[in-house]
Amino acid sequence: MQQLFIATRTAVADAHELINRFGEDAGFEAALRAERSRHADNVLGYCHWRQIERLIVSLADTDICGTVH
Repeated sequence: MQQLFIATRTAVADAHELINRFGEDAGFEAALRAERSRHADNVLGYCHWRQIERLIVSLADTDICGTVH
């Protein structure tokens, strides 16, 4: 997996909220929110929720990615 760019602290907070609220289905909820934003022609919302979806997948990954210090 490629390294993930996290644009804001809000992205991490939103991912944390979805994980706490939806558990293993958090990624699906983020994807659903992205699609809702897309259908509402909300490009910024779509990009935000897609980033959250990728962040949730990355947090669930047990493989080590990148440099370990």
